[in-house]
Amino acid sequence: MTKREAFQEKIRQLGSLVGELDAMQGDRSSAAARELVKLLMEVHGTALERMLEIVFESGAPGEAIIQRAGEDAIVRHLLLLYSLHPQDLETRVLKALDGAASKLRKQNSEAELVSIREGAVQVRIRISGHACGSTAKTVKALVEEAIYDQAPDLVSLEVLTPEDEVSSGFVSLESLFKHQLSTQAAAVHGVEVVGAD
Repeated sequence: MTKREAFQEKIRQLGSLVGELDAMQGDRSSAAARELVKLLMEVHGTALERMLEIVFESGAPGEAIIQRAGEDAIVRHLLLLYSLHPQDLETRVLKALDGAASKLRKQNSEAELVSIREGAVQVRIRISGHACGSTAKTVKALVEEAIYDQAPDLVSLEVLTPEDEVSSGFVSLESLFKHQLSTQAAAVHGVEVVGAD
């Protein structure tokens, strides 16, 4: 297990333990434990924030250090835990999509950010050529992993696949125009188009 994987496992365990403490009701020891965790988070958060201020006050080298810390796989999660990450959610999501682009190209696919509203992220994937359902699942998993790695603090993530758009009944303006143009062209050439109005 790498240092990064070990750190991420500890973060998961910490989250689980905090969840267990929150689930305990009425017991004085559990209330004391929750208060202890809360105070530790506040003390550590205040100290980390002050450290970043000191580094930032050193000028351009300090700004570069903060940016580098925000990109580090271990430090990034700690900064996110305390809401001290130097980049906003949209920047991190776009960075994740950019980082995944080469892997997506190998799957003949691409992903684009559709929207971010109050921490809810929506991304659309497109797959070119003939692809089976497993390709869409693979691409979706790849996009989700990349985004959650850079932005685990998002509220929700919706990855729209081509199948989602077909099943929702959504018809893009582009496809309507293509259908209209092909129908007109067929009519000019005397070809009957089945299903055309």
